[in-house]
Amino acid sequence: MSELSSSSSPKRPEFRNINAFKDLPGYRWPLAAIVSGMHRISGLFMFVLMPFIVWLFDASLSSEYSFARFTAAFNVGIGFVPGVVIKLLVGAIIWAYLHHFVAGLRHIRMDLSHHSVSKEAGLSSARWVLVLSAIPALAIYAKLFGLY
Repeated sequence: MSELSSSSSPKRPEFRNINAFKDLPGYRWPLAAIVSGMHRISGLFMFVLMPFIVWLFDASLSSEYSFARFTAAFNVGIGFVPGVVIKLLVGAIIWAYLHHFVAGLRHIRMDLSHHSVSKEAGLSSARWVLVLSAIPALAIYAKLFGLY
C-alpha cells in the first residue's frame, strides 16, 4: 500500500541554496524590491557617513571661522579632495536621507494598511517613493552646483 501512495502523490518541489554570484545577477528584481533594497542601502550609507555628517554640522555652526572653512570645503575642497567631490558626497547624503525617509513612510503605510500589500500597490508606492525622493534631491543638487 505504501508503494501505491508514494507513486500516486505528486512530486514535491526541490529547494536548493542559491549562489549569489551566479543566480542573482540574472534575477529580474521587481521595482518594489529594488526600492526596498535602496532603503536599506541608504540607511547603511547614512550610518557609515555619520562622522562626516557630524563634522559638517559642527563646522557650519561653531563659529564664523569654522563656517568659512565649511564653505571653503565646498568651493576649494579638503586636502587632496576637490570641492566637487564634497558636493557630490553631500548630495548623495541628502538623497539617501530623502529616499530613506520616504521609503520608511512607505513601509509604515504598508504595515498599517493590510490592503496595500498587493503587487500593484507595491509597484505604485515604489514609483511614488522614487519620484518623491528624486524631485527635492534634484532641486538641492541644482542649488549645490549653483544653478539657481
